[in-house]
Amino acid sequence: MTEATTLREIERKLTVGPRFRMPNLELSGASAITKQAAFTLSATYYDTEDLRLARSGITLRRRTGGHDAGWHLKLPVDPNDAGVRDEVQLPLSAGGPGRIPAELADLVLGVTRGGELTARATQRTRRTPTVVHGRDGQPDLEIVTDSVSLTAGPLAGTAYREVEVEVLGSAELMGVVIELLQQAGAEPSRSKSKGVRAVAGDVALDPVVAPIERARPKDSAAYAVTQLVRTHVHALLAQDIRVRRALPDSVHQFRVAARRLRSGLQAFVPLVDETWARQLRAELGWIAGVLGAARDREVLEQRLFAGVRELSWDLDRAAAFVVIQDHMEAELALANQQINETLRSQRYLDLLDALIEAAAAPPTTDLAELPASEALRPLVRKRWKRLAHEANMLHDEVHGHDDHWHQTRITAKKARYTVDACAPVFGSPARKLGKQLEVVTELLGEHQDCAIAADLVHSLLTRDTGPQAAFALGALYAQQRERTQQIRHEFIEAWPRISHSEWREWLKVRPKP
Repeated sequence: MTEATTLREIERKLTVGPRFRMPNLELSGASAITKQAAFTLSATYYDTEDLRLARSGITLRRRTGGHDAGWHLKLPVDPNDAGVRDEVQLPLSAGGPGRIPAELADLVLGVTRGGELTARATQRTRRTPTVVHGRDGQPDLEIVTDSVSLTAGPLAGTAYREVEVEVLGSAELMGVVIELLQQAGAEPSRSKSKGVRAVAGDVALDPVVAPIERARPKDSAAYAVTQLVRTHVHALLAQDIRVRRALPDSVHQFRVAARRLRSGLQAFVPLVDETWARQLRAELGWIAGVLGAARDREVLEQRLFAGVRELSWDLDRAAAFVVIQDHMEAELALANQQINETLRSQRYLDLLDALIEAAAAPPTTDLAELPASEALRPLVRKRWKRLAHEANMLHDEVHGHDDHWHQTRITAKKARYTVDACAPVFGSPARKLGKQLEVVTELLGEHQDCAIAADLVHSLLTRDTGPQAAFALGALYAQQRERTQQIRHEFIEAWPRISHSEWREWLKVRPKP
């Protein structure tokens, strides 16, 4: 199998008329302007029947002609900047016309959700490139003038011209070059890309998960629930492709979105259909658990390696490092294999369908018709009351079992996520309480990490690791247990400040005028 190449693309698109002429680009301060020979490109764009890729700002094409002929999958990077994309490339040999390479189809499986990818449009482009060299003489920008003719698809038989400015090196001259182009008559393109324009025509596409404005206190609680669901479903879908690409922190962010949505649905049970919420929460718990195996091992590995480096120099740290690394690599390989299999499963694709349906219109109860300020406060107070009870009990558990501290951590996360879900409605006061709860979850999260690390090291000590490694591992075990005790004292010392009533003034019932 040919390995894909990924390039970061930073470009700006401008629409130009038939009489447009390239301005004098030397006025930009460039050291040189190099005009290159024109050439012809032919591209076929693929999407599902209901344009799931285009609705997500993604294009998939097979293009001939030019120096990078092949299969190209263009993925958005910054939701606020359509001009920044990652382009995953495979050669033409990876698949003939209509035979989409499995590697690319798999990357967007969470977007297509099993929908068949077929040819939706074909276009022919006559391209004339110009390279702008920066003040240091290096090629910084490429400006291409494209004459595009659509031969198949919703715009078949039409033609237009477009200018693209792409960063090759430094973007220092980008602003002044675009200003010169606009002075010559170019206008910012209203289309995200040629691919989206080709498959969708001039129709405005609805996003997969429609954005929604911030809920206000006078809005219905149902509106606040909808905002919660859409926010976290959108975040989860964005991380799906990143997980498939094995990008840094993607598994963690996916789990955060799943946990926040799951916790919010539990907290808001009086406001949503209970059976629906229970079923969706169960599936969210399932997928978060699958991805958690890999994430937890990554965190554990980092903690243990850092701990080994802090051991005394007279211990055999190298021997301990090898024992831990051998164990963690085997565990992580199994966890990643399970993730890959799960993301391709029908159960997971069904969950994505259910989440998108939920984001469109979550089933709410009659209680959700109350103003958000009236309906949400009792739910936060309930979560806080339980956390305060468990946290106060920990004063008697300084030397108690790890499980009691772990349970309080779970309760604190639920409280924090509930407060965060209400922050759009109540603003700064809720965010301030959320910050205090973040201190709790961070402390108790590290406590749990240390406890798990100590348990793993203890299990490794039962193996035939050799006396030198065993001695170092014993010291590592003691180190992690000592840190758990430190965190317990830190938490007990911090709790009075965190639990001060000033952070919860906004939860009091306000008398009606």
